[in-house]
Amino acid sequence: MYRSHTCGELRAANIGETVTLSGWVQKTRELGGMTFVDLRDRYGITQLVFDENQNAEVCQEAKKLGREFVIQIEGKVVERSSKNPKMDTGDIEIIVNKLTLLNSSEVPPFTIQDDTDGGDDLRMKYRYLDLRRAAVRKNLELRHKMAFEVRSYLDKQGFLEVETPVLIGSTPEGARDFVVPSRMNPGQFYALPQSPQTLKQLLMVAGFDRYFQIVKCFRDEDLRADRQPEFTQIDCEMSFVEQEDIITLFEGMAKHLFKTIRNIDIQEAFPRMTWHDAMKYYGSDKPDLRFDMKFVELMDVLKGYGFGVFDNAAYIGGICAKGAATYTRKQLDQLTEFVKRPQIGAKGMVYARVEADGTVKSSVDKFYSQDVLQKMKEAFAAEAGDLILILSGDDAMKTRKQLCELRLEVANQLGLRDKDKFACLWVVDFPMYEWSEEEGRLMAMHHPFTSPKPEDVPLLDTDPASVRANAYDMVINGVEVGGGSIRIHDSQLQAKIFKILGFTPEKAQEQFGFLMNAFKYGAPPHGGLAYGLDRWVSLFAGLDSIRDCIAFPKNNSGRDVMLDAPSVIDQKQLDELFLDIKPIE
Repeated sequence: MYRSHTCGELRAANIGETVTLSGWVQKTRELGGMTFVDLRDRYGITQLVFDENQNAEVCQEAKKLGREFVIQIEGKVVERSSKNPKMDTGDIEIIVNKLTLLNSSEVPPFTIQDDTDGGDDLRMKYRYLDLRRAAVRKNLELRHKMAFEVRSYLDKQGFLEVETPVLIGSTPEGARDFVVPSRMNPGQFYALPQSPQTLKQLLMVAGFDRYFQIVKCFRDEDLRADRQPEFTQIDCEMSFVEQEDIITLFEGMAKHLFKTIRNIDIQEAFPRMTWHDAMKYYGSDKPDLRFDMKFVELMDVLKGYGFGVFDNAAYIGGICAKGAATYTRKQLDQLTEFVKRPQIGAKGMVYARVEADGTVKSSVDKFYSQDVLQKMKEAFAAEAGDLILILSGDDAMKTRKQLCELRLEVANQLGLRDKDKFACLWVVDFPMYEWSEEEGRLMAMHHPFTSPKPEDVPLLDTDPASVRANAYDMVINGVEVGGGSIRIHDSQLQAKIFKILGFTPEKAQEQFGFLMNAFKYGAPPHGGLAYGLDRWVSLFAGLDSIRDCIAFPKNNSGRDVMLDAPSVIDQKQLDELFLDIKPIE
């Protein structure tokens, strides 16, 4: 056999045993007549000792070993003279009497250790080497454990795991589809699913009243730290439920994951916030509530005193950073430049300090008396040592989003976004629609199968833009980890929604006729939720990006630099698919 134990298994209780280990050479070092080798596998590291006085031939072979050589050894477990409390196997070492080289290795392009010298692109190119690092491996072990706990929880709740097709029809709403040409159906294309949305609804019509699937989904969209072109959802659907039933069950699942994965016991219910309040007070539908800095609107306080920037603004709002009055002028100038970046788009920033004596010192003092500045201080409930930061603009929604970016930046600078602290909430009552300037019409904020709030249904005929969706998102630490909605199960209501979205009856039938026809055969009330498994894992692992909790991720350009994909295919394949490639200018 190649091994009797793993490299992370041996302890003081094994002293005196003869063992066989196999693994990769982490590093070697020579000290007099002895050679020390750290042997690594998935489970840990064990120190090997090659003693020239005991076995000169084996010791000479050990001196030829390089990093990442694959070897097998046999030896005796002894007590380690200089114990290493940072290693699980730090109390022992192995005196080697037999060494077998299983495979040699070229010098790796970067060091295989936690503090590696490899940059992102290099590590992605050699991802199979990067995965040997303990830090990355632990993320995948965490992912495995979370997937296991998800299945365990949902199984106990009566859910059935059902696989749905990967090759489906293209849908016109939402992000761009990845499409796959069909050789057997020339000129026609499959799409890779952005989610199994319609398929899981059909499972509800079929009577599978509690469905789930840990499923790959695909979206052809620009990438960010929390996005990949392919990602994994914990996709769930239930029949005969209302919003409260779904929130209760999946809040329970979140608490189960916190307890089993992070040993955090959350007893209280997650707070809930309407979409309107989230945008009003935090400028985001996924607010980070680990810290305060709630927006305060200042239109009634600061407008009409001769400061044109504020007098002409449609919105004036600010945040109060507790204890941050010590910010220097240089730091404040840097914050001003931050909000003026093109991706944020503010024209400037006004600041005010609350001095030790309670007076307010502002960057626009010449326009405002101390009485007005005191009213501003009261609006924030600010105290001595606090710093007030204010933005304004001619579009309230846009300015709030800019203020959101400022709030997060200040929180980062003040160390308020502790990755070991978790703030969970539900955001509810989303708008049913949002206006698309590009399309010149209303678009579904979630998807066209989301049900309106029952009390808002009459507004579909008179004021559809004001209709609220029966939808909900779970947000943790400013990250949307999942969301869902109660679905439409009535074919007539679904037809009305399609009409509002600009679908002709013919187009709706062409795209979604299979679903609308199914609704005619006794569709139950149903709803669901999808969690992002990648986002959950990265949240619990304390990562800034989901990339390091995915075995083989894409880079920020959507490329797999290891496989060199996407790539050009040869003319024979193009001919079989009846495709001509348009030249790129």
